[in-house]
Amino acid sequence: MQDRAEIVHQNFLRRVPAQNLPAASALSLADAGLSAAQAVEIFESQVLSRQLDNISRKLQARGEGFYTIGSSGHEGNAAIAAAFNVDDMAFLHYRSGAFFIQRSKMLAGQTPLWDMLLSFVASSEDPISGGRHKVLGSKALFIPPQTSTIASHLPKAVGAAFSIGQNKRLKREGVLPEHAVILCSFGDASLNHSTAQGAINTACWTAYQNLEMPLVFLCEDNGLGISTMTPQGWVEATMKARPSIKYIACNGLDFFDTYKAACEAETYARTQRKPVFLHMKCVRLFGHAGPDVQNSYLSKQEIERMEAHDPLLHSAAKLIQQSILSPEQILELYNGIGERCARAAEEVIKRPKLSNADEVAESLIPPKRDIPPPAKPSQKQREKLFGDEWALMDQPQHMARTLNWALHDLMLEQDNIVLAGEDIGPKGGVYTVTKNLHARFGGARVINTLLDEQSILGLGIGMAHNDILTIPEIQFLAYLHNAEDQLRGEAATLSFFSQGQYANPMVVRIAGLGYQKGFGGHFHNDNALGVLRDIPGLIVACPSNAGEAPALLRECVRLAREEQRVVVFLEPIALYMTRDLHQSGDGEWAFKYEAQNAIPFGEVGQYGSGKDLCILTYGNEYYLSRQAAKVLEDQGVKLRVIDLRWLTPLPAEAILEAIKPCQRVLIVDECRKSGSPSEELMTLIHECAAPAPKMVRLSASDCFIPLGRASAVTLPSKESIIEAAMNLMEGRHD
Repeated sequence: MQDRAEIVHQNFLRRVPAQNLPAASALSLADAGLSAAQAVEIFESQVLSRQLDNISRKLQARGEGFYTIGSSGHEGNAAIAAAFNVDDMAFLHYRSGAFFIQRSKMLAGQTPLWDMLLSFVASSEDPISGGRHKVLGSKALFIPPQTSTIASHLPKAVGAAFSIGQNKRLKREGVLPEHAVILCSFGDASLNHSTAQGAINTACWTAYQNLEMPLVFLCEDNGLGISTMTPQGWVEATMKARPSIKYIACNGLDFFDTYKAACEAETYARTQRKPVFLHMKCVRLFGHAGPDVQNSYLSKQEIERMEAHDPLLHSAAKLIQQSILSPEQILELYNGIGERCARAAEEVIKRPKLSNADEVAESLIPPKRDIPPPAKPSQKQREKLFGDEWALMDQPQHMARTLNWALHDLMLEQDNIVLAGEDIGPKGGVYTVTKNLHARFGGARVINTLLDEQSILGLGIGMAHNDILTIPEIQFLAYLHNAEDQLRGEAATLSFFSQGQYANPMVVRIAGLGYQKGFGGHFHNDNALGVLRDIPGLIVACPSNAGEAPALLRECVRLAREEQRVVVFLEPIALYMTRDLHQSGDGEWAFKYEAQNAIPFGEVGQYGSGKDLCILTYGNEYYLSRQAAKVLEDQGVKLRVIDLRWLTPLPAEAILEAIKPCQRVLIVDECRKSGSPSEELMTLIHECAAPAPKMVRLSASDCFIPLGRASAVTLPSKESIIEAAMNLMEGRHD
C-alpha cells in the first residue's frame, strides 16, 4: 500500500521549486488585513502542523506513537486562530492542530512542538493530559481538552458563551472577560449528529430572544465522514437560512480568504454578541487516521484530486504571488521545521510514560479548592426571602417543600448558583420543587430552558468554565438517557484529560425512580441507575426523607463548590409529597426543615441497632423497609435499617462498619436486578466482610415499569421485604 503522507510530502518538495502550484486568488495582503510578517507566521504554523502529522505516523510505525488522526488538509484553521484573542475560549475539533499551534504564538513561553510530540507518544509529561489521551488543550491558552466523541463538545461551548452574558446579569466577574468570544470547531459529518443540531438550535433559540450568545461555530468541511461523503452543498443549505445565526463561508485552502472571513466572524460575534457559523471548506489528506485504508472507498483519482489541493501548496502560491517568500525560502522553512520535529521526536520517545493504574487514575478527581465557606445570611434576610412561608418553618414538611427551601437558602448564600431546566421557572417545576424561586431570584438565576437535555447539561458544563455553579434539572430520570454522554464523555472526563487543570463542578438534580401509583409508565418511572454508576468520578446521592434531603443537597453543593465534583442528586418522585409512614395521618414521614445541616460525603443513615438482621437500602426502599421493620420488630426481630444515601461511589467503609455486628444482611434495591447497586453491594460484602454474614438481595425485575395498577408489581414491596427478611431469619433463603 502506498504511503500517501510520503507522496504528499514529495509532491510539496517537487512542486514548490518548479512553481507548479494551484492558481492563487487575487486577494492581497491588504485585502485580507494581513501583514507580511503575519502571513509568514501563519504559514509556519501550518507547516509545523503538517510535519507533526508526518512524524506521528513515523512514530506509530516504530511502535513509539499512539495517535495518527491528524490535521493535514485542515491547516487553514491557523488563520482562524490568528483572528481571535488568546482568552477567547476555544473548544477544538481533533483536526484543529494548526489552530492550537497558532494560538500558542500569542503567549510567551509556549512549546507546541514539544508538547504535541509528548501527546503522540502518550508521555506522562504531556502538559495537558499527562499521557492519558492525545488532546488539544491548554489552561494558559483557554483551550479545554476535548476527546473525539462526535460533536459532544458543542453543548458546553453554547453554555460557555451564554455564561459571559450571564455573569453580567449577575453583576459578577467570571474567568472569561466580558468581551470574550467562544469558538467551537467540528467536522462536516459531525454537523449531522443530534448533539450538534441541538447545540446549534439552542444557540439560535437563545440569540432569537436577544440574549448574548457570542459564539463562533467553525465547521471544518472536508466533505468526508470517515468514508461517507457529505452531499455537495449540504452544509451551506442546512445552515445558511437558520434564524439568528450569521453564516460566513471561506476557502480554507486560501489562508488569506480564511483570515478575512475569520476576522468578519470574530468582529460580528464580539460586537453583536450573536452566534456565527463559519464554514471553512478544506480537504482531508492521508485518510481518517493511520489505519484507515482510504483507497477501499475512494478511487485513486479522487485521492489524487484531494492531494492536488494540499493547503500548503495553496499557501506557498500566495506567499510567492505576494512576494513575501521565494520558493527557496519556503522549502528552507518547510525542511527546517521537519528536521526540528524529527530531532525532537528522538528525545520525546525517551520521556516517561504512565506505568500503573494509580498513575492513570490520579487526575480522575479534580483538586480541592481552598476557598472560604459562603457567608451565612441573617435571619432578617431569610425572613424577607421566605415571606409568608417563614411561619411554616417550625412545622413538619414533605420532601418537595424542604428541598425547595434548601434551594432558597443555598441561592441566598451563594450568588453564583444558577438553576436551569424545563418548566422550573414560574411553573415551579412539575412537582413544585422550584416553586417561587423564579419570582424571588429572577430569570437570570432560574432559567427556563428549551426541552433538550443535552443542551441543559451542556449549559451547566459550559457555565462552570466561567465560575458559575449550575444546578441543572433533568425532569425525569428516563429523560437522561438521550443526554448521558454529556455526563460521561464531557463532564466526568474533563479533569481526567486535563490533569485536574480544568473542572466543571455542578449538581444535576434528577427526579426519578418508581412507585408513582400507575402514573406515566416507564417514561416517568425509571428504576435504572446503571448509566450513572458506570461513570468514573461521578457522585450520585439519593435522599429518602424530607428531614435529610436538604442536608444531603447542601453537601452535594459543597462537593461541587469546594471539591469541583460533578454530582447527581437523585430525588425519589414518590416521596416528594409523602407525609405518613405506617398509617394515614401519622405524619411520621414529615420533618422539620433544618437550614444549615449537612450530611458528610460517605456517611450512611441508620434506624435501630439490632444485630439479628441488617437491611441495606436507599430512597423509596428505605421508606418501605421502615414500614416492614415495624412488622418485623413486632415479631421479635432485632434489626437495623441502613440508608445508603450515597450510591456512587458506595460508602464502603461505612457499610462494612454498619453490618459488622449483624448475622444476616438483606439488600433491598429498587433497581432492576441486572446492573443495580445491589450487585456491587453483594460483591463488597462477599469480598470484604469477615466473617461474611448470611446475605440475600431483593431487587426489581429485569423489566420496564408498566402503566396503571400493575405499576409496582415488578418492584419490591413492604410485603416482599417482610417475606424475604423472615425467610432469611428462618434459614429458608437458599
